Amino acid sequence: MQDGQRIAVLGAGPMGLAVAYQLARDGHRPVVFEADSRVGGMAATFDFGGLRIERYYHFHCDSDASFLALLDELGLTARMRWVETRMGYWYQGRVQAWGNPLALLKFKGLGLVAKLRYGLHAFLATKRTDWKPLDGLEASRWIRRWVGAEAYEVLWRRLFDYKFYDYAGNLSAAWIWSRIRRIGRSRYSLMREKLGYLEGGSETLLQALKAFIEAHGGEIRLSCPISKVRLQDGRVLGVEAAGVLEPFDKVISTIPLPYVPGLIPELPGPLLDQYRRVRNIAVVCVIARLRQRVTGNFWLNVNDPGMDIPGLVEYTNLRPLDQHIVYVPFYMPGEHAKFAEPDAVFLDKVRRYLKVINPRLQDDDFLELRASRYRFAQPVCPPGFLENLPPYELPITGLWVADTSYYYPEDRGISESVGFGRMMARRAAAS
Repeated sequence: MQDGQRIAVLGAGPMGLAVAYQLARDGHRPVVFEADSRVGGMAATFDFGGLRIERYYHFHCDSDASFLALLDELGLTARMRWVETRMGYWYQGRVQAWGNPLALLKFKGLGLVAKLRYGLHAFLATKRTDWKPLDGLEASRWIRRWVGAEAYEVLWRRLFDYKFYDYAGNLSAAWIWSRIRRIGRSRYSLMREKLGYLEGGSETLLQALKAFIEAHGGEIRLSCPISKVRLQDGRVLGVEAAGVLEPFDKVISTIPLPYVPGLIPELPGPLLDQYRRVRNIAVVCVIARLRQRVTGNFWLNVNDPGMDIPGLVEYTNLRPLDQHIVYVPFYMPGEHAKFAEPDAVFLDKVRRYLKVINPRLQDDDFLELRASRYRFAQPVCPPGFLENLPPYELPITGLWVADTSYYYPEDRGISESVGFGRMMARRAAAS
């Protein structure tokens, strides 16, 4: 292996920046190509009434080892803040406490046996470490078998339906388990949970990564989409941008997998078919700036026949800001007719839903609302998901391809993207 390789990195989301950071740290020369005018992908920020904030909410747990290690390397650990947060559940027209054994026992609308079964399942899921036995199981059947029909109907069904729609009956139990475990392990006692935020939000990390990469010989080219990755005789030649072929020793792609067939059409047909079979959920995420809070909870699960959302996040119940910030995500398949509806439809729903949950909210409490859309927000992970993906080291010399799908069964997150991206960078550079 020759040091100082010139390596193209496609995508400047957290995974792409982590790849470039590791390459630059190891003495290589990464060049990051990003179609957007900002770094960050789903963690990118925007100006919201004078506040720089993420388009999509993020939080951190004390188990996010890769994220916390990166903060330490960048000298950002002192900017991490940990806060005791609360969860709630909107059900039967009321906000109920949620997320600890006492709240479960007091929950209105669920029988005692159902509560005990639900609690046992959550406890055992948190203690489990081996996900492989769950990989081939379908999630809704796995949960029903443990918690019973009553608890599934009250506490789980709408969460499945309003995130995955037609895919709700074919999800991996391992993927659902990883979400249960992560939230369960965010508790620092039986009754209390603790989540974290970075001062300045994700922008603090993104700009530190960008500065490090550029200071150590790397480049980040914004508003610079790649039109094609060129291959020849089973190896990478380089990438085409603005009609110009630029040679590279290697190419590492971190863009969503559905874009890969269009960018690398010369891949073998069976590989292209594997990429095309990956399905993704889209999101329309409404962010609202309010004069007063909606509830005292960070996360509020929602089970209401009049609301087509699985929940909402009151971000300022984690990270204090001058005004109250609420994220309301509408998940759906990108091909669903709802995804084509105008922003105004979703903004109107959010106004109505929040005023139902908190009747004290008046029209003038809504200072500003904004909708962001992301077509490939969440891979759909059926049973046996990972074994049906192409390898991230492709049978093309110098070509590596991955996105957030590859750290299954973990859900998408900054820490997981950082850890996987750094690992992939080391292996690609050493190959």
